[in-house]
Amino acid sequence: MAILIQFAIGLVFGIGLIVSGMSNPAKVLNFLDVAGIPAGTWDASLAFVMAGAVAVTFIGFSRVLKLSRPFFADRFYLPTRKDIDPRIIAGPAIFGIGWGLAGFCPGPALTALGFGSASAFIFVAAMCAGMVLARFIAQLPSSTRFVAPADPLET
Repeated sequence: MAILIQFAIGLVFGIGLIVSGMSNPAKVLNFLDVAGIPAGTWDASLAFVMAGAVAVTFIGFSRVLKLSRPFFADRFYLPTRKDIDPRIIAGPAIFGIGWGLAGFCPGPALTALGFGSASAFIFVAAMCAGMVLARFIAQLPSSTRFVAPADPLET
């Protein structure tokens, strides 16, 4: 039964992405093109979508975390680390660059697969390859991984 409920939640989420235009890379790129404000190409509508999502998430998390345990698991799995490391900086930076270049982020890209969009297939394939590469790099011994110097001028 839990899998059916989770499927329904995912379906509602996907429909929300389609209705809001988040699965349309042109709409997303127009939102990210703040330099296009004078030319009239900037689309602020996704800011309202994001604000609504943040509000729903804020309310949802505040209520759900008051429960003794989640509905479909034995306990909550929440992050415990509070420090900022290079991975916490690099991950969102790579995500933002990919979003800005392609107009997709993972959820809307998976939704756009249903439209048969070639760009969505390319994006999802690249995303999967990136996840495999990230796992491979994470498993390497730390001595063989590239670690950026603390001072960018050091070599």
